[in-house]
Amino acid sequence: MKKILILFLLCCLGAYANTPSENIVSHLSSLNEKQKKTLYEFEVLKRNGFKTDQFWEENKRLFPEFDSKTRDELAQQIFENSKVIYEPQKNSRVQIWMQTQLFTNWMFYLSAFIAICAVIALFKKYWSLWIGFLLKRLEPVLRYLFSPLLLTFELLIVGVACIFYAVSVEDFVVRTVSIHLGLFLLWSQSTALFTREYWVKKYVFEIGSNFWGKDPWETIKTICLPAVLVTLALWYVLFKVPTDIFYNYEIVVSAIAAIYALPFWRTLEKFMYPILFPFKNEVYRERSVNSLAACTVVAVVLTIVLVLQWNAVFYNVIAAFISLEIFSFLILSLKMNHKYSFRNYYFIQLVTFLFLGAVFLYGFYFGLYEVIWFAIIGSTLFVIIKYMEVFSFFSNWKRGRGWAWKLLGLALLLWLMGKGILYVSKFVFS
Repeated sequence: MKKILILFLLCCLGAYANTPSENIVSHLSSLNEKQKKTLYEFEVLKRNGFKTDQFWEENKRLFPEFDSKTRDELAQQIFENSKVIYEPQKNSRVQIWMQTQLFTNWMFYLSAFIAICAVIALFKKYWSLWIGFLLKRLEPVLRYLFSPLLLTFELLIVGVACIFYAVSVEDFVVRTVSIHLGLFLLWSQSTALFTREYWVKKYVFEIGSNFWGKDPWETIKTICLPAVLVTLALWYVLFKVPTDIFYNYEIVVSAIAAIYALPFWRTLEKFMYPILFPFKNEVYRERSVNSLAACTVVAVVLTIVLVLQWNAVFYNVIAAFISLEIFSFLILSLKMNHKYSFRNYYFIQLVTFLFLGAVFLYGFYFGLYEVIWFAIIGSTLFVIIKYMEVFSFFSNWKRGRGWAWKLLGLALLLWLMGKGILYVSKFVFS
């Protein structure tokens, strides 16, 4: 019992020794920024094994007279309780190196995107030729192993394996290409199984026909269930690789496709799209535009539900929803979708303007700079499109005589918007 008591007292004394004394605290409060920076550099040199005598002789004039013990304790406290924010000097080697890293990161993103497109294109172009060659040359065995049904199951397993193992790959490009190859195989082969059409062209046709079809179960099988599988796979990827935030955008698209493919939305469309197109002229507008309007309404409602959760966990998903909605509003506000009646055209311009303003205020209020940039980019595209459409009411851009003046006006508009964005950015990002 006596030994335990002694150990307890030693631990208390050790903990007390690690806390700064009142004398040290008073010294710390009296130091200015330059003195703190010098003591921080002193401690860095000391911890890395360098001799500190010469450094201290050069800088001790900045400090009042105190002993080496007080100096060392002050330097230790400043080092342990400091957070360094490094800003490289302009045109320095470090700044050029950081800019080079940023540029190469974008190159990696671009290379991954190009590789994904190339792999999918090659898969579509040469798949049937390769299967045909194998069936002809190795007919006895491969006729069974690579029958359309069995091959579909095999490719589905390959797709699941690509997603499952690629999340542990360190290289960004290889990981991204492997995951997207797995997502493509998961979507395409599950669609092939549900439609019982084992060639790409056939089940793509089935998707288009079943979306507007009258059999709800066929729509669920061909569109909804594959989209649900892809959404679950993307959720797994996000859980394993949260640093690759662009999967938030992909999971939003697949989730919206899974939800909106449910057949009862076809019935509810006629009640939803009038929210964005209140003036009736259904005869003259394409049904796909009405479907996009109804889908946008659903997406906005889901976004509002997530916003009202007041939870930072959903910020990336909300940003993904907002980017999709901005793109949808830009399409819906195009003049080409309102050829015969302009009342809905004028109304959707107002709704788009209000939506972009609400997005900007939301991003500004919560400090979500990504959302602010979406609002700025969407507003810029909206203004440019409307500028071009205003002239289309009176003349044709190519055939009109004043196309050069219109082009000059577009350049002036871009310059003014650039100046405006810089002016607003000083207040938003300061």
